[in-house]
Amino acid sequence: MATIYVRFYAELGDFLPAKLRGREFAHAFPAGGAVKDLVEGLGVPHTEVDLILVNGTSVNLAHHLRDGDRVSVYPVFEALDISQVTRIRSEPLRQMLFAVDDHLGKLAGYLRLAGFDTVYRNDWDDSDLIRTALREHRVIVTQDRGLLKRAAVTHGYLVRETMPRAQLREVLSRFDLWEALRPLSRCSVCNSLVEPVDADMVKEALPLETARSFGDFWRCTGCGKVYWRGAHYRSLESLLRRPQEE
Repeated sequence: MATIYVRFYAELGDFLPAKLRGREFAHAFPAGGAVKDLVEGLGVPHTEVDLILVNGTSVNLAHHLRDGDRVSVYPVFEALDISQVTRIRSEPLRQMLFAVDDHLGKLAGYLRLAGFDTVYRNDWDDSDLIRTALREHRVIVTQDRGLLKRAAVTHGYLVRETMPRAQLREVLSRFDLWEALRPLSRCSVCNSLVEPVDADMVKEALPLETARSFGDFWRCTGCGKVYWRGAHYRSLESLLRRPQEE
């Protein structure tokens, strides 16, 4: 066994016991083992990591470790330019598309209401989720740490919050998506695009008071659900307000 000195930075400490957060610690690890095994063996999914330094040099997940190596592990960078070092992900995602696991249905609906292309099924297994994410270049959003440790997964995020509204704000902050918000552009039910529609075309499908009180309506191009700026929209506006604006 080799002794490896490890430090996890920023929010990666969420995955560690409290006594190991924010500091370097010694860890017994098989000599010659891959850095991916070290990181995930300590509880951190590789999808949460964007930069690993070994003795000050950037490496990939397959790098083999030797006795006495010092390993620094950094979270995914969304704003900093680290193009000159070895990033763990082969390429960044230019457009944020999400694939949400079957335990986070309410979060999936909120992401759609915020305008983000989000696929979700309440009956798919992990293999279906991973295949869909890889095929469509989506970020997997889950609370299953084991899922994100699978070698096939390239882009993923482990949600920490437990309540759906807080989960949405967590995801928006984590990927710095506040400027990309497009409320009332995507259907919360089926994920299809939403487009403006003349009130006369939908009023018969609406409650009489709603048809009288509102003039602007939108209709899903997929399932036909109708949206308007009622109390639900005001609640959404509050939910999508930047933290510093509150």
